[in-house]
Amino acid sequence: KTSNFGLQHGLDVLLTHFRNTSVQSARRRVNGVELHYRQTGHGGHAALLLPGSLGTELTKTILHFQVSSYRIFTVLYICETGCTIFGRSKYNKLSFPLDFFDRDAKDAVGLMKALNFKTFSLLGWSDGGITALIAAAKFPTAVRKLVVWGANAFVSEEDLNIYNALRDVSAWSERMRAPMRELYGDEYFAQTWQAWVDGISQFAQRPDGSICRELLPQIACPTLIVHGEKDPMVPRFHAEYLLQHIKGSRLHLMPEGKHNLHLRFAGEFNNLVEEFLCL
Repeated sequence: KTSNFGLQHGLDVLLTHFRNTSVQSARRRVNGVELHYRQTGHGGHAALLLPGSLGTELTKTILHFQVSSYRIFTVLYICETGCTIFGRSKYNKLSFPLDFFDRDAKDAVGLMKALNFKTFSLLGWSDGGITALIAAAKFPTAVRKLVVWGANAFVSEEDLNIYNALRDVSAWSERMRAPMRELYGDEYFAQTWQAWVDGISQFAQRPDGSICRELLPQIACPTLIVHGEKDPMVPRFHAEYLLQHIKGSRLHLMPEGKHNLHLRFAGEFNNLVEEFLCL
C-alpha cells in the first residue's frame, strides 16, 4: 500500500495504444525525495494516478482513454515515496511508519504543485486510494475530482485476518506472485511485503482502527468509489463506509470485480472513470 500489484510496463502499453500521444519521463525533487513520473496528454484537466502496494505501476491497462480525450486530459503517473521507478531504479528500502500514507499524500500533491498544476484529479487504487483520500481531505482546493477503488479508511479484525493470510508470499498462486518476483526479486519482494503487512496492521491499534476515518468529512470534491464485489482484499463494507462519510460521493459496484477490477474489466472501468471526470 505505499503501493501495488502491477506489471512494470503499464504506461508503455498506454503509449503504444495512443500512437499520437507522447510520454514525458522525468524526475522532480519534492520534500527531499526524488520522484519519478511520466506524463502524457495535453489537456487542461490533469489526472494523477496513484498505485497500490509496493509502489509499482497501475498495470498494463492504465486508463485507456479514447484518443480524443487527450485534448481534455493530461495524465500523470507517479511512483510514491521510496518506491522503485518502473522497475529500473535502484531500490530504496520501503518504510511503513504510522504516517506513511500522509507522507505519500504530501509528496503527490507536492509534485503536482511543482509541475504547476494548480488543480488536478486523483485516481487511486488500493493503498493509492488511501493516499488519494488523505490528499483530497488535506488539500481540498487542489483536488478537482477523486476516484478510488480497492481503498479503505480503517483496519478491522477481518482485515487483519486477510493481511495475515497473505503474509507468506510463497503461498500465493504463481499468477499473483510472478509479476512481483520479476520486478523485485524473491528476497526483496518477500521481505518488503511482510513489512507492508506489519505497516498496515499497526492501524488496527488506533481508535476504531482508523487510517483516515476522521478526514473523510473534509473531502469536498466530487468522488467516485468503485468496488468489486468479489474483492478478496477489501470487503464491501469499506466502500459503503466511504460512501456514507464522503459527502455527495457515489458508489459503483462491479458484481464480478475483484481487487484488480481495472484490469479484468478495463473497458467498463475506463469508460466509467472518463465519464465521471468529464462531467
